[in-house]
Amino acid sequence: MMSVYVVGSAAAGTAFLSRVNCHLSRCTGAALIGIAVLLSAQPAWADQTIMAADSSQVDCQASAKDLTRISLVEDEFASVSKISTGNPTDDFSVVNEPVRGDIYLSVPDGFARPALSFFATSKRGYVYKFVCRIGGDQAAQVFVSNPAIANERAAENGPAERLGTHDAAVELVQAMYSNAVADGYEMRQRALRPVYVGTLKVQMIAEYRGSELSGKVLRIENKGPSEVELTEAMVAPASALAVSIAESKLAPGKVTTAYLVSQNGR
Repeated sequence: MMSVYVVGSAAAGTAFLSRVNCHLSRCTGAALIGIAVLLSAQPAWADQTIMAADSSQVDCQASAKDLTRISLVEDEFASVSKISTGNPTDDFSVVNEPVRGDIYLSVPDGFARPALSFFATSKRGYVYKFVCRIGGDQAAQVFVSNPAIANERAAENGPAERLGTHDAAVELVQAMYSNAVADGYEMRQRALRPVYVGTLKVQMIAEYRGSELSGKVLRIENKGPSEVELTEAMVAPASALAVSIAESKLAPGKVTTAYLVSQNGR
């Protein structure tokens, strides 16, 4: 879902870490933008991002009338185990799509059970128990992220020299721009309710969290009648280590994306 909001071309890469060290130029009042976004209410759309460990239960919601896609972040499904009831109106289907390793659920018309359940094994060897409530007419998506995978990938790559703070910020911004999961970070794709800062509609759509740094991906829309030139001070708190704005000049009705990196606890 985040790809819907990532606009602009590869030229946005030149904006990475613009004025990384210039903290004094950011006004204190701009911190309210980040705080308001982080403290906004519940997610505004139905896609579900769930953190799950090996052998844990994944509680989700499946569509009653359409397909439900379940995708593993940085992993793929290898097999699915379920019980067939023998009653066509009281059973559900699971299809394992081989290209991306996702699975698709569907229930028949008249499906009376309030929830369905099954076990799934991933190619990395993790096992999950899924319990999905039935409801809604639209297609649904569920993204399952296992924090242990980041540690597993780090072990596969072998020991590496510890990155400096600024180098780590560069790496995190690049991961956020490509919608990837950086080693040592948990990524949550979600959309919090937007807040308005003047004529700008600001909404956090993804969050990356590691032991030392955290990253935010913001969707910014110009709802006003005139063009707005975005600056670091307008979109980032004073404590931000790195700020990248895909399109700094935002025409009326246009949308851009901003990437912020901050040190935890600041």
